Amino acid sequence: MKRFRRHGQESHRDRIKQELYGFNKTVEHGFPHQPSALVFSPSLQLLAIGTRSGAIKLYGAPGVEFMGLHDENAAVTQVHFLPQQVDLVTLLDDNSLHMWTLRAHHGVSELLETGRFTLTGPPGAPPSVTRVTAVLTHSSGDMLFLGTEGGHVFVVEVPGFRELEERNISLENVTNSLPEDYGGRRSLEHVESLQENPVNPRQVLIGYGRGIMVIWDLERHSAVKHIPATQQLESVWWTEDGGHVLSSHSDGSYCRWMVAGEGTQSEPEKSEVPYGEGASQLVCLLRVSRPPFLFLSGGMPRASYGDRHCISVIHSKTHVALDFTSRIIDFFVIRDGPDHTGDPSALVVLVEEELVVIDLQTEGWPVIQTPYLVPLHCSAITCSHHVSAIPLKMWERVLSAGALQNTHYSKKPWPITGGQNLSPDAPQRDLLLTGHEDGTVRFWDASGVCLYPMYKLSTAGVFLTDAEPNDNMNQCTEGEWPPFRKVCLFYRKCVGCFDPYSDDPRLGVQKIHLCKYSGYLTVAGTAGQILVLELNDEAAEQTVEATVADLLQGQEGFRWKGHTRLEVREEPVTFPPGFQPFALVQCQPPAVVTALTLHSEWKLVTFGTSHGFGLYDYQQKSNVLVRCTLNPSDQLAMEGPLSRVKSIKKSLRQSFRRIRRSRVSLRKHHVNSAAKVQEANARLEAELAEMELAPVQRKIEARSSDDSFTGLVRTLYFADTFLSDSSHHTPSLWAGTNGGSVFAYQLRLPPVERRSEDPVSAHPAKEIQLMHRAPVVGIVVLDGHGSPLPEPLEVAHDLARSADMQGCHQLLVISEEQFKVFTLPKVSAKMKLKLTAIDGSRVRRVGVAWFGSSRSEDYGESGLTVLTNQGDLHVVSLPGVKLQVQYPCIRREDVSGIASCVFTKHGQGFYLISPSEFERFSLSARCVVEPRSLVEVPSQTPGTTLPRAQPDGPSLAHRYTPTARVMEHALLNDESE
Repeated sequence: MKRFRRHGQESHRDRIKQELYGFNKTVEHGFPHQPSALVFSPSLQLLAIGTRSGAIKLYGAPGVEFMGLHDENAAVTQVHFLPQQVDLVTLLDDNSLHMWTLRAHHGVSELLETGRFTLTGPPGAPPSVTRVTAVLTHSSGDMLFLGTEGGHVFVVEVPGFRELEERNISLENVTNSLPEDYGGRRSLEHVESLQENPVNPRQVLIGYGRGIMVIWDLERHSAVKHIPATQQLESVWWTEDGGHVLSSHSDGSYCRWMVAGEGTQSEPEKSEVPYGEGASQLVCLLRVSRPPFLFLSGGMPRASYGDRHCISVIHSKTHVALDFTSRIIDFFVIRDGPDHTGDPSALVVLVEEELVVIDLQTEGWPVIQTPYLVPLHCSAITCSHHVSAIPLKMWERVLSAGALQNTHYSKKPWPITGGQNLSPDAPQRDLLLTGHEDGTVRFWDASGVCLYPMYKLSTAGVFLTDAEPNDNMNQCTEGEWPPFRKVCLFYRKCVGCFDPYSDDPRLGVQKIHLCKYSGYLTVAGTAGQILVLELNDEAAEQTVEATVADLLQGQEGFRWKGHTRLEVREEPVTFPPGFQPFALVQCQPPAVVTALTLHSEWKLVTFGTSHGFGLYDYQQKSNVLVRCTLNPSDQLAMEGPLSRVKSIKKSLRQSFRRIRRSRVSLRKHHVNSAAKVQEANARLEAELAEMELAPVQRKIEARSSDDSFTGLVRTLYFADTFLSDSSHHTPSLWAGTNGGSVFAYQLRLPPVERRSEDPVSAHPAKEIQLMHRAPVVGIVVLDGHGSPLPEPLEVAHDLARSADMQGCHQLLVISEEQFKVFTLPKVSAKMKLKLTAIDGSRVRRVGVAWFGSSRSEDYGESGLTVLTNQGDLHVVSLPGVKLQVQYPCIRREDVSGIASCVFTKHGQGFYLISPSEFERFSLSARCVVEPRSLVEVPSQTPGTTLPRAQPDGPSLAHRYTPTARVMEHALLNDESE
């Protein structure tokens, strides 16, 4: 009977776990890392991006997102939608083709791979015969034309991927059809482009690398026209009336050829060289009785501007070279009208580090702000901070401050509108704050599927740096040719931009803490600077005075070998509406701030570095406490973490300044340089986490007090609890170090009416030394009910119940190796969970979360969310400290991903899967944010298969190839002006 009861209790607990916990990776936020292909479907209004890691991502209206991942570890080189269908084809650089479909399941569409195919040639044929270089999805919807490196064109039936050998177009047949004075003398080279005749689907234009173009009749299986261009071919476009072909060439020229009738046209009707050399792609859009739009990608003279990434736009008397900060992957133009053949409305450009959408119908062609695919990594992300359930008033104030920064954006709505977003409205307003290497803090709306930018705070204005705010590279000087205009994103006075380079790495933000109730924010940086800011709806001019906190306290034998501190501006600075700094603490030595906590109710900020910790009263702008934790043998702490990468940072910084002054930007090296900086940041974070660790082992051995960085402060915590006796609770400060020490201070706060005059005092109360000297990564005080203490001001706003001060409080100390509970005020050990002894892992990140039941609105439990160095996620119960669930999440080799993880208060989390992308995950069965979308088949029916009746003109985007990168129908008409 006893055994049966125990089994019943276990089964009940298992059911509770299923209601509370469940692991899902839900959505990826940010910009895809290393994009390699782009396509747009006008009929579905969906954008598709392929990446070099083999991912395929689809985006429509905000909230409509799909992601697929190829099993092969190969780059996606081309993506093509099938006309008027919800299917698409991807080509990988391993020469494999893959079919994907958006299949509806339970009212929601899912992106599924439905087939794969690799072209095979005859036995003994060289690989070039079947190496695919160009793909055409025929308007019939049931055929793919595959141009190859060997010059052959293979025809494959879809969706079954069956080769139609009788329709193949061999290089020999094409060569034999050429005029006698042309054929057989030189190789035609690879197939560069395949284009379908917009008015006759029986004709396909084959463009060869050498320059010659052949119009092939699919029904007669013979060539009907030859266009003998002599320059290397870059791109081809067939105008929608079927009368002309446009081609661009490697010498910078573009040509117009008449293709009506049969035979050979020896000379183009028109040939131009806009800049002199290097043209790659062009699009010319004709509008009835209006000047055309000409889009030219590349074409900059190599000698002067070979490093520029440009798309030139020529319209009537307007000529602008849009200068992007990274390599152009592809572009297309969105057009008005139900059939998408009206006036051009937006230019969409995918560059290596961002997606830029330009409004072509508003004067000045401003950028349209993107609701997704925002480049999180405009400057390298150095830390993150999540705040749940933001009050409406504060939310609106932050939005208002951000709106003032966005006046340069277009007012037009987002032009990509495909699919239906079926995700429920977010239950609360959540903020994700990211700190960056350039000293900025960016506020993101993390409530739903789209991580939307709300506001940007810059801390650089407080300090004297080598920044050049008046750099006029973005401006086009009168008479300059080409007429450059800087195009980039994210709150710039130009059109906006990806600019990952910091003028001074000391500005890098390392820790952030925001109080959502009071509007106070504290930001700590790489050079020991701690700024306290307050949300203000009006601009203010003020001077920020620094208070120095000497963490060495005059100890002899130590000499700081790292970077110098930042110099504060002495003159008043005008701060725009938003978060404005009013107090500054400068740690001495100016080491990286490793821990930071704000208590807005007590008006106190506590901070820690590798040398000690301090307590600052930001109401009276004075230090309350400074405590040195440096071990006499800890000489590494005196070098400063920046010293390890100082040389690369310095050389990069100097190089970038020289680049700006000379107006020559070595853009082709920028991506590698940015990757090195971000990799160095990840190594620094990893070193702080790893430098004190012995190899992973099941047997826990005590660490020597002589280990380096034992004095580094890892965690700081405020608590109103019992320190001296069990009948009087008092404010307290707790600090945990890398050497396993915990320091507790009793705080004495003056009465509210005397708070601005009487000083706050701090007195040592307790000190704990963990037996194994493992680094302390978290401290939590549990009240009489075993619940974590509420946040500051949370009870005052009726958003949490008051802490139970009747029962015995408990102190939970989380080290890298175990969770240990002590009773308060006696600090006697009560229970523990030895995580390292169980599975050999060590704690890297920890947070307190509330897990609500998925079946009952009234039930929930508090727990600890834990990430280990193995990349596993755990939930540990409170107050019992028992392991509830465990899930693998991050690869153990992904040190940067583990170091970047941040937990939310409701069982979710974020971590960087690349420098530009956050992976969002959930440990909660109730609180899950994921895309739920439905994409339906277009109402128009696809064209019929050959050789039956001709279909209507094919949908434009379905005929594109990334090789051509010509994204709209084109017509070059001399009389159109």
